Amino acid sequence: MMPRRPLTDRPLALTAIVGRLTDASNITLLAADDEGTEWIYKPGSGERALWDFPGAKLWRREIAFYELDRHLGFGVVPETVEAVGPLGVGSAQRFVPWDTGFDPRTLLDPPDPRLWPITVLDIITNNADRKLGHVLVDGHRLWAIDNGLTFHPEDKLRTVLWMFAGAEVPRDILDPIRDLIGGLSGELGDTLRVLVGEFETEVLAERVRHLVQSGRHPKPPENRHAVPWPLW
Repeated sequence: MMPRRPLTDRPLALTAIVGRLTDASNITLLAADDEGTEWIYKPGSGERALWDFPGAKLWRREIAFYELDRHLGFGVVPETVEAVGPLGVGSAQRFVPWDTGFDPRTLLDPPDPRLWPITVLDIITNNADRKLGHVLVDGHRLWAIDNGLTFHPEDKLRTVLWMFAGAEVPRDILDPIRDLIGGLSGELGDTLRVLVGEFETEVLAERVRHLVQSGRHPKPPENRHAVPWPLW
């Protein structure tokens, strides 16, 4: 089997494995770079094939989700870049020391408005696995992690964050989404096409246009499962 080649000429170099997250379905490691900065490292060689994401290179989708968040200016995804580590090419997401004592269920009822950027990102990227444990709290800031099951061209949205269903998207969230329509025809679109594919990027643009036209969070589908399992 040929080793995966980096997408860029200068991927982040991870030089040490610090630990492993054993609850993850794919190999997920805590690693460090030469400066001692810690990253969540997801090597492509450690991905397990999924029936609905066959050969999807989920680590690339992690990076694409971050690039989209960065372009929109929401700032809810920790820095996520391409990396080369002891297990080869993959993604590296800057480690966030979250509040382990916080119960994220308190964000749902009543719905915390800080969740809006995450829910909208999930809508347009068609996130198939937004579990409650994928939202971290760091002080007053929320972070969205585990963003690999995204950008599928078929309708796959599965999330625990349906509490905004049918509600109008706040203006300060919808305006950047509206501006994204033009951005997808430029450098951002080029980046996403490399990371997730041409067709996936076209379907992303369609979802963006649909959300802008409706201005509302969609309601849960009735013809398939709308939430991931397990919920956490």
